[in-house]
Amino acid sequence: MAIFHGSERERVIVRTSVVGIWANIFLAAFKAIVGISAHSIAIVLDAVNNLSDALSSIITITGAKLAGRAPDKGHPLGHGRYEYVGAFLIGIIILYAGIASAQESVKAILHPATPDYTPVGLLIVATALLVKIFLGLYVQKKGRETGSVSLTASGKDALMDAVVSAAVLIAAFLYLWKGISVEPWLAAAISVLIMKAGVDTLRETVERILGRRADSKLTKAIKQTISSFPGVYGAYDLILHDYGPSHTLAAVHIEVPDTWTAAEIDKVTREIQDRVWREHHVIMTAVGIYSMNTSDQAQAIRDEIRDVVMGHEGVIQVHGFYVDTEEKTIRFDVIIDFDAPDRQGLYEHLCGELRRKYPDYQLFITNDLDVTD
Repeated sequence: MAIFHGSERERVIVRTSVVGIWANIFLAAFKAIVGISAHSIAIVLDAVNNLSDALSSIITITGAKLAGRAPDKGHPLGHGRYEYVGAFLIGIIILYAGIASAQESVKAILHPATPDYTPVGLLIVATALLVKIFLGLYVQKKGRETGSVSLTASGKDALMDAVVSAAVLIAAFLYLWKGISVEPWLAAAISVLIMKAGVDTLRETVERILGRRADSKLTKAIKQTISSFPGVYGAYDLILHDYGPSHTLAAVHIEVPDTWTAAEIDKVTREIQDRVWREHHVIMTAVGIYSMNTSDQAQAIRDEIRDVVMGHEGVIQVHGFYVDTEEKTIRFDVIIDFDAPDRQGLYEHLCGELRRKYPDYQLFITNDLDVTD
């Protein structure tokens, strides 16, 4: 699957959104005519939903254009998060459409009208169903390729619309076959689905703006790439900063032998930055260094401490270990699971246990965070 970046990404988003705008405008027009002539509140609400989809596509284009602006003095890391603002607005629009639909549904339940379906009208709804399926799959595919939250949300919404259209057809056939009118209740169900889509979009966008846990597959792949360099014995403390789709900054610590020179460290850090960008399209802004002991005595102490610490339930990892036998200091980081009943209590217990075990050493133990997998 092709992955788009930069100006090509923006062009794909705009082109896909334009297709969605025209498709939804035509669908809205046809459904509105059919819904009004058939006195079908469900079809009319479906038409309104198509108009909200068209507006969402316009916002997606605007967000992509704003996000594509070059960095400036006030925004040195670019404007990529405009896309998340756009997705947030789309979520509000979808939620409002669902609330408005629910209000109309209640009115229709209290004051029902007799539907009047025609073969032509039902054919239009059936055609709209097929169009929405293909449109939803197409937009979702482009959303995944571009990493666009707005496009992905629009694609999911289009597929939901297809479900709505299918429900409208079922209600119509049920009325024509059995004379049972479930239109108002179906409209109410449609409203709930629309509101749920709006809430889901808002939640997804807010999580991205707040900063959520990075994708496990990506972080593991980046660490594997870094650890593949000769002399690099591990990659730790990887942190990803999301400044918009296709614009991710990262920092990491690598573990290298304490015998390396500054020139050797400089060479490998530059090579890491270059390869991570080429293979994962992530900008590695900083590569910190953990010096790994090469003496047998230090390694024996390290192995002993690791066995003690990892023997406690709730401890995920020990890293960044370094012992100075001359200065009598031991330094390392410990990662405790967020799900541990008492993270701070476990940390203090570990510190006490190790200080009693190594009374001649001064211990510096960092209670690190489980940031990435």
